[in-house]
Amino acid sequence: MMVEAIRLLVTLATTAIGFSAGRSIASWFPSAGIDSDTSIVWGALLGAAIGYVLGGVLGRRLRSGISRAPELLRRATGPQLFAGTFGALAGMVTGTIVAVPLIAFFPATIAWPLAGLIVLVISSFGASVFAGRAHELLAVAGLRERQPLRRTEVDPAETIGSSFVVDSSAAIDGRLLELARAGIMSGAVLVPEFVIDELQAVADAADKAKRRRGRRGLDILDVLRDVESVDFHVIDHTVPEHDEVDAKLLVLCDRFGATLVTTDHNLAKAAAVRDVRVLNPHLLSEVLKPQFVMGDSVEILIQRAGSEPGQGVGFLEDGTMVVVEDGAGMVGAVVKVEVSNMMRTSIGRMVFAQIPS
Repeated sequence: MMVEAIRLLVTLATTAIGFSAGRSIASWFPSAGIDSDTSIVWGALLGAAIGYVLGGVLGRRLRSGISRAPELLRRATGPQLFAGTFGALAGMVTGTIVAVPLIAFFPATIAWPLAGLIVLVISSFGASVFAGRAHELLAVAGLRERQPLRRTEVDPAETIGSSFVVDSSAAIDGRLLELARAGIMSGAVLVPEFVIDELQAVADAADKAKRRRGRRGLDILDVLRDVESVDFHVIDHTVPEHDEVDAKLLVLCDRFGATLVTTDHNLAKAAAVRDVRVLNPHLLSEVLKPQFVMGDSVEILIQRAGSEPGQGVGFLEDGTMVVVEDGAGMVGAVVKVEVSNMMRTSIGRMVFAQIPS
């Protein structure tokens, strides 16, 4: 029904345009001897045919857009909606200014449809551009505390072997900041724009925990660009052959000869398959933790009972979990235990200990 209604409106408009043009042709070319009635009929028929086809195409596109609108609105962030609305209004004003001469100098049957089309196109363009740059525009306007991370041009030939590409998981983790301050990540640090977009989307999420993680990642990058040993760059190198962020990161690492900085275990494995160097701050911190051997003694606060009967659980200062045999009855007490075993898991290491007899 919607498609037919739009097709009818467009057909009426193009028929009116064809009618007006046909009526004017006889006066434009008086020496050609064109019959006015014939040109009007042919103009109206041609306009109706064009309108019927264009109306169907426009109607189907509009119906598809309306059906997708709820999903697009759900995925859009608050700043994107705000900036997009402002961009649409700005485009509407600009389009109206551009269309005024058409209305003044052309017949109404031609000028008004063209003017409406111009306003629609420019307002749509404004909404798209403003929504895409929502966070930067709001930051410049003072509506966000964080200043935008601006892109810079980087020549891949100048960074081979001495650069790092950062993904969102490493930014959120935050330990890359200490690696940079310690000189382990000295050199060019490259942050793709799509990674910043990913962090901004998380920072504007409805879930409070996700918002904290996204803002932490952006804050870490904001501090990282001021570290003296780091040559910080936001890059806008497109990877049109891939849609997935992980695949784009691997292509950029190949392109720049860079080391990938990530805490994503699966991404690190994919990078290893492609011979891309990986720096995992989480694994590095695990390696740098104090090592224990069987029989070592350590004092620990038993915080809670374990999953198995009789076990108590505590944590070292670096966050390592310690499972104490027969420690369930000592929850809340600081006890001296002996290391009996160690196990490394995908999320870190785990120490097993027992209370000396």
